[in-house]
Amino acid sequence: MRARRVSLRGWGGVAAMAVACVLTALFVLLPVTRGGGSGAPALGGTGVADVIRTKAADCKPEASSLRPSPSNAGPTVSEIRERGRLVIGVDQNSYRWGYRDPNKESGSLEGFDIDLARAIADAILPEGGTVQYRAIPTNQRIPALKDGHVDMIVRTMTITCERLKEVDFSTAYFKTGVQVFAPRTSPITGFNGTLAGKRVCSATGSTAETELKKRSFGADISVTVPNQLDCLVRLQLGEVDAVVTDSALAAGQAAQDPTVELKGQPYNTEYYGVAMKKGADDLVRRVNQVLVDYRRGDWQESYDDWLAEDLGKGGKPPEPQYRD
Repeated sequence: MRARRVSLRGWGGVAAMAVACVLTALFVLLPVTRGGGSGAPALGGTGVADVIRTKAADCKPEASSLRPSPSNAGPTVSEIRERGRLVIGVDQNSYRWGYRDPNKESGSLEGFDIDLARAIADAILPEGGTVQYRAIPTNQRIPALKDGHVDMIVRTMTITCERLKEVDFSTAYFKTGVQVFAPRTSPITGFNGTLAGKRVCSATGSTAETELKKRSFGADISVTVPNQLDCLVRLQLGEVDAVVTDSALAAGQAAQDPTVELKGQPYNTEYYGVAMKKGADDLVRRVNQVLVDYRRGDWQESYDDWLAEDLGKGGKPPEPQYRD
């Protein structure tokens, strides 16, 4: 049973969490032992027979993944099991998703993404294996996969056509969209013309940054940061007028500070997926099987525990779609 969370409302909680932002840049390795395991990660995979190069003209991100498989016999999964360690890239400063509660002495990671990461580890690792969480900044998610620092990323990562050229994704496990949040007293009303002339913050490498570059509404979009929490801190310090990010992340950050609120409606529709190294097809299929099982009950329990308070009751996982 999951531990109940402690409220982080107000600047004190944000300031405590901001310390984690500094640690994130260091790629901290966070082990959680299941009984043993040793050896350095040997990441990657050789199963490339059914890799499909995604074309922008016919790309449908949420339907880009492979069909599930319960097998642990593939080359990438076998490497992980033989080494006895699964390395997962996560966030440690996104409230409700992946964060360290400063009010708890243990400092253990918790949140919606962390629940999913644990479910994947439980399914893949052999008895006595170890799951290790590596804190990855927003702008280092793809490099961390390509360089072999992690086996997968479970970190509010949106499936996009551009990203599919560099990494593979599981099926979608959460539906969201780009949204604005700003002080309650701000004249900004959403992702629209009220952003004109305003200083707007987004995380480098995020889909929010991409959307702002496509359509800025006259906003000053020069303020980018490595991690999304940095935007909230800048907003509180008066260095920016608004933040553009995924609506799900924005709701968590608004929950930390009652002086800010979400403005308008989400600008688009996006889906979070688990990212993995290009060509690791057996790992993608195995993770997709975990998600099939996870959607039957654990997803709802995690949503009710972490997200329902901010996003409303009745949230449901998106239906899986496959490319073959």
